[in-house]
Amino acid sequence: MRTKIVAGNWKMNKTASEAAALVEGIKAEVAGVTKVEVVVCPPFTDLKEAAAACAGSNVALGAQNVHWEASGAFTGEISAAMLKDLGVTYVIIGHSERRQYFGETDETVNKRTKAALAAGLIPIVCVGETLAERDAGQMEAVVVRQTKLGLEGLGADLKKVVIAYEPVWAIGTGRTASPAQAQEVHALIRRTLAEISCGDTANTIRIQYGGSMKPENAKELMSQPDIDGGLIGGAALKADSFAAIVKAGV
Repeated sequence: MRTKIVAGNWKMNKTASEAAALVEGIKAEVAGVTKVEVVVCPPFTDLKEAAAACAGSNVALGAQNVHWEASGAFTGEISAAMLKDLGVTYVIIGHSERRQYFGETDETVNKRTKAALAAGLIPIVCVGETLAERDAGQMEAVVVRQTKLGLEGLGADLKKVVIAYEPVWAIGTGRTASPAQAQEVHALIRRTLAEISCGDTANTIRIQYGGSMKPENAKELMSQPDIDGGLIGGAALKADSFAAIVKAGV
């Protein structure tokens, strides 16, 4: 049985003091939750304060990006060791906004994933198609390619990875894939994982849904057989709405 995981991607929102306050609010709301893993992913500048606020609670800390090199002349970048030292457990890799605005590719996703795993971090690897790709009938090809190339060469470490399916056309638009549409793609991802892994690994890997999940639709989405939680954007910026999504996964 896969444990649901709900992670909040705060994107470029909240100062350090605001982050600490939001974590405190989330902690109070989800204190009794034991059957869902809860993760918050603030901006890098908030991680120290967020780590202090998460300490001793059932809320884990994640980051939003990581570089594949351990150190060096990479101005503005953050290494896996730096994240680990701050108390980070999870790291989002390959989010569609990184692909759209910052030149992220399947190859760089793969390098970041390997670096995260080598440092003992748990990658949340994002895959998903744009509206143009879906309308052109390319959804399956895009998602399969991103999954295979992003996870290439991980070997036994593949089982440690979390996948997030984010239909790009549903991120921040208010549009959401129907539960049936989401399940179709999650099942496709799991079949693809089965092709690149051994034994029962594919059935143990958790696949989150990441396209405008809200308190109103979270329960129905997470009741689908291959949807194992959510990667939450806007709704993660308020403690009560984020907690409602977490509780929908119980």
